Formats: sequence, C-alpha cells, structure tokens
Amino acid sequence: MPAITPDTPVAAVFGNHHKKRKLVEEGLGIHTVGELLRHFPRRYVAATELSEVAEPVEGEQLTVVGEVRSCESAPFFRGNRRQFRTTVRLRTDGPDFTITLFSPYQTLADKHESEFRPGARAIFTGKAKLFRQSWQLEQAHGFALDGHEAAGLSKLLPIYPLTAKIYTWDLQKVISTSLDLVQDVPDVLTPELRERFGLVSVVKALRWVHGPDDWQELGAALKRFRFEEALVLQLVLARRRAALREQGAQARPPREGGLLDAFDARLPFVLTAGQREVGEVIATELARPHPMNRLLQGEVGSGKTLVALRAMLHTVDAGGQAALLAPTEVLAQQHHRSITGMLGDLAQGGMLGGAAEATGVVLLTGSMGKAARQEAMLRIVTGEAGIVIGTHALLEQGVEFADLGLVVVDEQHRFGVEQRAALTDKAGTPPHVLVMTATPIPRTVAMTVFGDLETSVLSELPAGRAPIQTNVVPLADQPSWLGRAWERVREEVAKGHQVYVVCPRISGDAGEEGEADHVDLDESGTAVSPRRPLAAVEDVHSELAQGPLAGLRTAVLHGRLPADDKERTMRAFAAGGIDVLVSTTVIEVGVDVHNATMMVVLDADRFGVSQLHQLRGRVGRGGLPGLCLLVTHAEAGSPARERLDAVAATTDGFELSRVDLEQRREGDVLGASQSGFRSSLVTLRVLRDEKTIVAAREAAEALLSEDPGLDRAPDLAAAVAEVERSAASEFLDKG
Repeated sequence: MPAITPDTPVAAVFGNHHKKRKLVEEGLGIHTVGELLRHFPRRYVAATELSEVAEPVEGEQLTVVGEVRSCESAPFFRGNRRQFRTTVRLRTDGPDFTITLFSPYQTLADKHESEFRPGARAIFTGKAKLFRQSWQLEQAHGFALDGHEAAGLSKLLPIYPLTAKIYTWDLQKVISTSLDLVQDVPDVLTPELRERFGLVSVVKALRWVHGPDDWQELGAALKRFRFEEALVLQLVLARRRAALREQGAQARPPREGGLLDAFDARLPFVLTAGQREVGEVIATELARPHPMNRLLQGEVGSGKTLVALRAMLHTVDAGGQAALLAPTEVLAQQHHRSITGMLGDLAQGGMLGGAAEATGVVLLTGSMGKAARQEAMLRIVTGEAGIVIGTHALLEQGVEFADLGLVVVDEQHRFGVEQRAALTDKAGTPPHVLVMTATPIPRTVAMTVFGDLETSVLSELPAGRAPIQTNVVPLADQPSWLGRAWERVREEVAKGHQVYVVCPRISGDAGEEGEADHVDLDESGTAVSPRRPLAAVEDVHSELAQGPLAGLRTAVLHGRLPADDKERTMRAFAAGGIDVLVSTTVIEVGVDVHNATMMVVLDADRFGVSQLHQLRGRVGRGGLPGLCLLVTHAEAGSPARERLDAVAATTDGFELSRVDLEQRREGDVLGASQSGFRSSLVTLRVLRDEKTIVAAREAAEALLSEDPGLDRAPDLAAAVAEVERSAASEFLDKG
C-alpha cells in the first residue's frame, strides 16, 4: 500500500465506505487527507457527563449524552407490513428527550432494547422538536456509550460541521484512522517557535483536537492552531507592508502659501487635537517617495471628512489630483456639496470669481447626462479638476486622470477588492491611499483585517456635537407608545427642527431589493425571515402624511429615485424646506443637516448594531440635543432586543463594535464579500484571541527581520505562499 500523506486523495482512508466518502467530498468539499485532518470540530460533548441543554431551539441539530430512563418496543403496521417502534426516553442535565427508532424486524427492535437498557449512558444526534410540551429528537441516530460502537472514541466527543447522512462519530473514526496512517505532515512552526511559545507539535495537536481525553489536551491543541493561523496571516500582512514600503510613488511635499494654507486660514473653527495630529502624520507620509496606505477610523461626526479634504488639498498643492470614492450617489452628492461649500471660491479654479489658489472640484456619477459627464471627464483628464468626487462611475474605463496622487475611499467596506484596485490602477505611479470608515473597529479587528494599513483613530468629537439620547420603543410590550413617538415628532417640528424616519424597505411588494444591511437573527445567530411585513418608505410616508403627521411637510428618499430627485430632496431638507424625511439607509453616512434633531427607526431590530450607531449620528450635529427612537416588535430578552438595548445603553462606537462583532461573528468581517479569504478564520477569533494575535504579529516582524525569505522555515514559507496565492492575497494586495 502506498504511503498516506496529506496530499493523498481522501478515498484512500475510507476503504469500502464509498457513500460516506462521496458525502464528505461533495458535501464538505474535502478531497485530500490533509483537508480531512484540518476539518476541525466546532464543539465537544463530554461522554462521561450528562449534556447541559438549557433551552433547546426547535429545528436545531443537537447531539446529547444522557441516561436512558426507559426503552420500550411495540409493533405497528405500515400498510400490510408489520414493523416495530422503539421509544427511548433520555435524561440530560436539562429537559428529557424522547427518541423514536423504527425497525423492520423484531430482532432489530430487541437489539435496541438490549442496547438502550434503563440506566445506560447513550449519545444521540437529531433535530429538536417540541411536541405536546415534551422535547423529541427527530430522525435520531445514536448508540450506547458502553457498546462496541463507542470503541476507539475519545472521552470528549468532537462534533463536526457536517452534511446530511453522515454522523460525527463516523467522521471521527475515519480521521483517527488517517492519523494512524498519515506520514510527512508538515509542521509550519519550527522547533524554536514551538519552544518559545510553549506549543505542541502538529501531529500531537491534530490527535488532541480530534480525540482529546480531557479539556487540557484540547486546550493545548487549540492554542497551537490559533497561534499558527495568526502567525501565517500576520506574516502575509507584514510582507505586504514591507513590499509597500519598497514601492516607489510620487512624493507630494507640502507647499507654503498654497491651497491648504488658504483653506486653513478661512476655517471658522479650531481643529481638534486629533485632527491636527492625524493631519501631520498624513502630510509626512504624502511627502515620502513610497505610497501611503492609511486607515482613518473614528466616531460618527469626529471630522474624518475634514481630515481627508486637507489631505486632498495638500495633494493638489503638490501638483497632483485627489479622488474621493463614495458608495452611493446620495453620499457622493453630499460630499460634493459639503466640500464645495467649505472651499467657497477656492473650489472655483478657472472660473470668474475664483480665488488665485483655487482648484476645480468635479462630481462624476452614473446617472449624469451625457453632456455633463463628458464635461466632467474632460476636466479630470486635463487636470483642471484637482478634486474628483464620484461613485463607481470613477472606475469605468473611459475615466482618465492627468496625475492621480491620492485616492480617498469612504466607507471602504461597501467596495469590493477589484473596485478599489480599479481606481488606484488609474494612476501612473502607485497613488497614496487613505481609507475612511465611520464604523469604529476594535484594535484586533483592525490588525487582522487591515493589517497592511497603518491605522489612525479620531476619538475626539469637534465642538458643537450635542449628546444623543437613544430609547427603545418596544411595541410588543407597549403598542401605544408608537402614537406617542409621532406626537414627539410633531413637538420637535413645532420647535423649528427636522426629523428623519428610517425604514428597512422601499415598498411593501414582495421580493424587493433591500437597501439596508438589516439582520434578524435567531438564538443560534442564523438569519431568519420576518413573519410580519416590514416598514416600507412609500407605505409609511403615505400613512404618516394622512394620519399622525398630517399638515407637516414630508418627503421620501430612497435609492430607486432618479438622481435629480434625490439631489433636489436633500437640498430641500438641508435648506429647511422639509420637516420630516422618510428614508431608507441612504442617509446613513455623510448626510449633514444641522437642524435635524430627531430620528425614528422603524423595525430597528432589522439593522445591525454599527448601522444603528451610524444612523443616529445624523442628528445632534448642530449643537442641539439629539433624540433617536428605536421602534421594534422584538420580544424582551430576544437577541434582537438585546442588540437594541446595547445601542441605547452607550454612544461609545468602539464598545458597540465589539458587541456587533460578537453577534455577527468574524464571518461577516472576513467573509468573501470583504476579503476573499477562502475559509475566513478557522480557529482564531479576533476578540477572544487578542493576546495571540499581538504575539503572532510581533513574532512575524521578528522572523522577517532575521530571515526575510523564511528560508529557515520552509514549511511556514509554503503556508504563507499558499495564502498569498489564494483569493485572500488579492484583498491583502489591493485592499
């Protein structure tokens, strides 16, 4: 028999079990022995203890260990055929479960009664179902833990992510066989690294993660694999940072007496200490002959756009152009309005009345007419426009720049890897890149996801930002409170202020594309469909205009409106011509109306934590206290209600981002839509494993400083190269 290695096809260890092999290959995408060994359990069940099942969830796949209370068989007829039903009642450290086993023969029913005798300890897996106030396990399969089927299984039974028709103990037995046969398993951690960080070898870690005898063995195995995963990722990021430092770029030194100095002299307020500090760091990096790659994050309203504008003016002073890429037309138009407003005659380069230092500011969006579009593109390619603001339209082939020196990406998570890269590719030499996000990111998330970017944080809010009070309006408990919410809207308008009403949908028709990144999670964190129609902009506007808000000046705003209508509506709202704006989340970021003091978010449980934090940041921007009402039908104690209570409890965006990540999990942070990382994080969790990530980052930097090519650690170099070749490398290389 040829030697079994990690590259051997998985068929070699399945023997005659062709059906199970096919299920593993097709259902789980496992084709080699190495992939099988790296298919880690998601949890463990102690075979020596009764399972703790606090609150079963109907429909959830459960694996439980329990003590048999009773086991009885009885015949029944299915058509003309006599069959047997065996009912097992299982006691756990929680509710009892009833399991029904069907047998075509008396001998098999007798075997069940012999195996599952009262007092025996048994393990079963099946779907939880509540029937007449009693829990059942449907389509169950199991065995007694003192029988022959339990032979060779560990005291801590691994529970694997599985496809249908294959059981977790089947997979463990195949993996155990594989571990006995496999040879030449590469260990990416050198003996020096294992000794320095107190880690076990890869073979021992594999045995312990798939068949631990106690929690200590499992802990040692997981410690090793988490560090390994963190180290490989941090090495990829560290090599990327080093490569960026070596890249050539056009240096953009500051110019005294230029556009930036003229702008600063006109500012009617003093920059915060944070804005000054970050501005100085950016100015230093722009003046270097290699590309700046910086992530600028901070609280809602912390003044990130002003910092970015000053960087753009610096670039224009140095003879280059700056492009700001926004995710939506509403946000692009808002940026254009606010930037031209802040610049005044400094934005009228080449025009009568323009200042001597002025430059041109151009907006380019997909819905612009042909003539306006051609004029904008001409001003971009000739260099007349020093600042270019746009949406995805900037990425199209016909758009050319005279000298693109700085790319500013707003709300970077809305753009795919290829989209961001398409804009930077329009520069003759690698441009400087400033990525902005108004969603605060925990430190370890930034290190893991944006590890190839240097990070700046604006934590100080500018003067004039008023506190925002947030309250949950629980319609499940207090349905009459909705009427009071609309009365509160009228009171705010009577004071001369303005109000946003936010809905998760545009209209009530089925199958509609949602604009909100809304979520609705069950107890296991899985998205579920709503049972009640969601609030829709068009329906809500009609009901409010004819009912509780009759007589007020109301309007709608959503992504389906023509661009001119959206622009007209936002200008009217900004000018005070609209009292109540009923909108989708197109107003989530960038919209800056100082007189808006109140927001009502309908079906607030359909939005994520960070998104709600973003939304409420639209009020209280003009020095007036803000009020945000989160209207929900979610029951008290539900995960959805807990999210809303967390948002209402704090305005600390960094604390909320941790809550958000804990609920959404890393899959949403490192998922394919963001990073292209083929399997996201396997054993590593960026919040739980903060110390591991920090240690791995330090180890990666030290390794590369001593051995840049990782020549002394060939298996580690191969693992890093594999990640760099994967789709993840595209994100790390271009993100």
